[in-house]
Amino acid sequence: MFALLAIFWGGSFVAIEVGLHYFPPLVFAGLRYAVAGAVILAYAALRTDRWRPRARGEYLAVGVVGALVIAGYHALLYLGERHVSGAIAAVVVSLSPVLTAGFAAVVLDERLTLTKGVGFALGIAGVAVVAGLNPASALSANVLGVGLVFLGGVCFALGAVLTRPLRHDLPAASLQAWAMLGGAVLLFGGGALRGESLSAIRLTPTALASFAYLTLLSGVVAFLLYFRLLEQIGPTKLHLVGYLEPVVATLVSWALLGELVSSSTLVGFAAIFAGFAVLHRGAIRSLADSVRESAFADSVRSSVGRGAPDAADSESGESAWSGSAGPADD
Repeated sequence: MFALLAIFWGGSFVAIEVGLHYFPPLVFAGLRYAVAGAVILAYAALRTDRWRPRARGEYLAVGVVGALVIAGYHALLYLGERHVSGAIAAVVVSLSPVLTAGFAAVVLDERLTLTKGVGFALGIAGVAVVAGLNPASALSANVLGVGLVFLGGVCFALGAVLTRPLRHDLPAASLQAWAMLGGAVLLFGGGALRGESLSAIRLTPTALASFAYLTLLSGVVAFLLYFRLLEQIGPTKLHLVGYLEPVVATLVSWALLGELVSSSTLVGFAAIFAGFAVLHRGAIRSLADSVRESAFADSVRSSVGRGAPDAADSESGESAWSGSAGPADD
């Protein structure tokens, strides 16, 4: 599931890049989250114990996530991807967990250690390398695009930090659904201020494929996977999926669009990942241990399965190992 989530979300950066040839940016993002939010809200109504917020903290959480994580982040991401490729955008967005640690130190008064400072500095340096910052290129389209996507990552990280002190019992699916719908309203409002309209959309098979991918796979299926992984491995380990997304985005960009990333982009991504590794060494070790344990368990089950007697030889028609030889439910 972890790899599948990375594939869905990594591919979304390329789908945005493609779709922007046919949709105005903020209208594009607004339509995506209006549809995805409605579907996830229906899921929440059917599968959770509470589908709408009640308490003040719940409304605040929905508002913060909707305004910053959905509207702010995606508005800047979509605007930025008009100037840079999806692969570069994915690399810049991977800085978000590093920014989250920095904002937590300032906003939540968490202790800023030397280790956190080094991790934050590495991440910022990585973005500067990706943007190719130098006096001669300060006003280039690449710098503008990277800057917009970076500000989107700032919105995402700030939203993640501001929701931490908001205590609530609203199920994650319900919170996300209402935040998507509220964020969609803000995106439509921003699009109207920019003069965007539905009449500017050019409907082609490619446009519809891009929208369907972003709405259904990246917007609905991926978030349902996210909710399940959040329960299974926790938020810190789940941050690591963000470092597979640039890899997926790069491969998809190369396979579908023939785009290759530059060596400076690879160096920048390495610096960003190094910053995250400094900040979250424990999460990386823990996830690596989990992968090794899972691989060992699969190997044991496979060996047991090969050595099990044929079901036809048993009077009951069941193997003696039937309770332990099957794969776990993923």
